[in-house]
Amino acid sequence: MNDALSRLLRRPLSLLGIAIVLIHLIVALAAPYLAPFDPFKLLDAPLEPPGGEYWLGTDSLGRDFLSRLVMGGRTAIVVAFAAGFAAAFGGGLIGLTAAYHRGLIDDLISRFVEMKLAIPAILFVSLFVTGFGQSVTVLVIVIAIIKMMGVIRTARAQGLVLMEQGYIKSAMLRGESGAAIIVREMLPNVAELLAVEFALRSSSALLLVSSLSFLGLGISPPAPDWGLMIHDGLSSISSEPWLILAPALCISTLVIGINFATEGASEALGLEASRGASGH
Repeated sequence: MNDALSRLLRRPLSLLGIAIVLIHLIVALAAPYLAPFDPFKLLDAPLEPPGGEYWLGTDSLGRDFLSRLVMGGRTAIVVAFAAGFAAAFGGGLIGLTAAYHRGLIDDLISRFVEMKLAIPAILFVSLFVTGFGQSVTVLVIVIAIIKMMGVIRTARAQGLVLMEQGYIKSAMLRGESGAAIIVREMLPNVAELLAVEFALRSSSALLLVSSLSFLGLGISPPAPDWGLMIHDGLSSISSEPWLILAPALCISTLVIGINFATEGASEALGLEASRGASGH
């Protein structure tokens, strides 16, 4: 672990990525104290340009744009990181289960993954949201399911390698249950890989939730959200371009920061996480 840390510290881009992510996390945690105004309050000053009172101006409804930008980061980060964690942990357990049991269970899981990957993400989200609504909980679940498919494949491949190890065969000869072997013997040995997968899936989940909000399938207004803010700013892109540029910059810097940090961590640990096809 010390060698991995020293290798990570020798990568400037990785350190830059970690710094960017930390800044976003700190701002998100401190958002209620950093926002100069109530992000939902109508200030009777629509499309006010950036100035001394409103640092980033106001939106078309007269709400302080900086306050909504700061609070919007909380929503995006919570959804993306929660979905990324659920995808990495849940996908890891399912993939290891498929590798351990093989046979019918492995075939069923593999066919389910292939079937899900054949369904476009937007169509899957549309069906899910139509049936269960557009709450944050629903978004976390549906995005986690989408991002889980690639993790299942990665974990299954690593699990097949682990099944040939002596300590796994010894545990089976001792009569330990399949669940105990998966959780106690196999899961700790893929923890580093799943940590990298968590970062990768969180990064792509952030882009997905912002895209869904832009299309009207994500966070519901009037909640502050970067994707929604970009959508709302389209009507005044020529006269007030900052209404789009500011949230777009926040999304891009956070995604770039996560990717830089993840790439450095995976190289330092000697891992290569699968990004999956088409963002899955």
